[in-house]
Amino acid sequence: MNDKDKRRETFKIAISGKSGCGNTTVSRLVAEKLGLRFINFTFRTLAKERQISLGEVLEKAAGDDSWDREVDSRQVALAREEGGCVLGSRLAIWMLPEADLKVYLRAAPEIRVRRIMMREGGKAEEVAAFTARRDLQDRERYLRIYRIDNDNYSFADLVIDTDNLDPDNIAGLIIDAVKTKGAWERK
Repeated sequence: MNDKDKRRETFKIAISGKSGCGNTTVSRLVAEKLGLRFINFTFRTLAKERQISLGEVLEKAAGDDSWDREVDSRQVALAREEGGCVLGSRLAIWMLPEADLKVYLRAAPEIRVRRIMMREGGKAEEVAAFTARRDLQDRERYLRIYRIDNDNYSFADLVIDTDNLDPDNIAGLIIDAVKTKGAWERK
């Protein structure tokens, strides 16, 4: 096995972004296209495991840091298992500092709301209010628990404004960055 093959087998990509930026969809696409494991263990996953609503998990997490710590430790443990992967989560770029490529996806609030409505339904005003509340609560928790300011992603290797891009285009930009890192051949 040559060095490029070894690098490809262990290459780790961390993709973060707030709700509605496309990090789950894009992370899944990148993993599929590169043949890497896709890891996306979130509050939504925990809610399904515990058979409660996402709202209930968020409410509990607001007053109990163990919810965040469980989600974050489980996703990082999965990412650190042997082999390459794409870790997609709100804190992936902060929690997996050894990632070979750290990507932050951002989008305007109104674009995020529209995408969330397409995914989950709801009325624009309610989704916008819920999303704004969630962003604020997430930021406060991340600062309190980890001293992470998720509005400061200046250290990311790649920041993509997703407003006018579809998931395939975003995945293509990330794959181009991976190729620049020398783990995959350019075509």
